[in-house]
Amino acid sequence: MKILITNDDGVFAPALPKLMRWAQKYGEVVAVAPKVEQSGKSHAIDFMHPQEIKQVEIAPDLVAWSMDSTPADCIRYALDQLGRDFDLILSGVNRGYNLGGDIVYSGTVGAIFEGIRQGIPGIALSGFPTAHIDAIDHLDRVFDFIQQHGLLSLNPLYNVNIPPEAGEIRITRQGGIYFTDRFVPIGGDLYIQEGEPDIGDLSDTTIDIAAVHSGYISITPLSATRTEMTVFEKLRVI
Repeated sequence: MKILITNDDGVFAPALPKLMRWAQKYGEVVAVAPKVEQSGKSHAIDFMHPQEIKQVEIAPDLVAWSMDSTPADCIRYALDQLGRDFDLILSGVNRGYNLGGDIVYSGTVGAIFEGIRQGIPGIALSGFPTAHIDAIDHLDRVFDFIQQHGLLSLNPLYNVNIPPEAGEIRITRQGGIYFTDRFVPIGGDLYIQEGEPDIGDLSDTTIDIAAVHSGYISITPLSATRTEMTVFEKLRVI
């Protein structure tokens, strides 16, 4: 297997070397990651400016490509310049959960959307902000589950969130708004966005937010298409 890894926390994020070394047990690993943090950049690309792209040493005997752009652009560069024979994209492990409707903002998830646009399946990986590196310790169990149940043969995109005290694995669906945000004035004409998780009702652990905050590892199948197929089928006869 040939695995392409990226993230939105940056090429020097501490989780990247550990994820690369973990993935090496499954085959050849190539990493292309943003030069600086790109959180919240979703599926954005930059075709307006030149982009610095170079190899950097991120740990002893471990090299990754650094790209001065977004996670989606990292995938685009890899597939255009480093070969299209990748079998799987791993994006993360993100420093913070990607849950509910807020995944639309996620550069971590945006990267796998770009991958499947070009025919490569992908898994987005996220963990609790202060324990996201430790989430990698649970990936053997996650990937055993994925392989045992043939998940990638059923759907090419999955969003995985791993809490610190990771319990059982649960297949989940995307919940609603996860963060409540506000614009906070910080002086002059400047504002900064702040927010906190809105966990809500934890009773239905088929929802990703409730599952993770109840201690489950959440695996959510995703779709990259924006077409509402039920309505399309009704309207196509018009």
